[in-house]
Amino acid sequence: MSKHQIHLLDLQAAYRVSIVDVTYRGDCCPDNRKDFQIRFSNSLQDEGNDNPRCAVVSTIPAGATYSYSCHGMEGRYVTVNIPAASMVLTLCEVGVYAIFPGNSDVCFA
Repeated sequence: MSKHQIHLLDLQAAYRVSIVDVTYRGDCCPDNRKDFQIRFSNSLQDEGNDNPRCAVVSTIPAGATYSYSCHGMEGRYVTVNIPAASMVLTLCEVGVYAIFPGNSDVCFA
């Protein structure tokens, strides 16, 4: 069983990522809308908790969508987690924009 709350997105291949959009639920859990991390890598060792970090999210208002620049970080697995074992991760949506040759982006949601 996981010691951390985690949302995992498997892109099925390694991609360079430009932006990650995170939308938080608007209907509950105001105390859980802070202090989570967005990480990338090709490894799921330790549920991705040791992978390079794209962003640390201090807070998101209920129902809001925030975008985080990942500056071309590369990985197959995108994890969003709350390190505190006592917190519950309650996201609405996570969108990942990958960089493809020719500078066009595609979204994995």
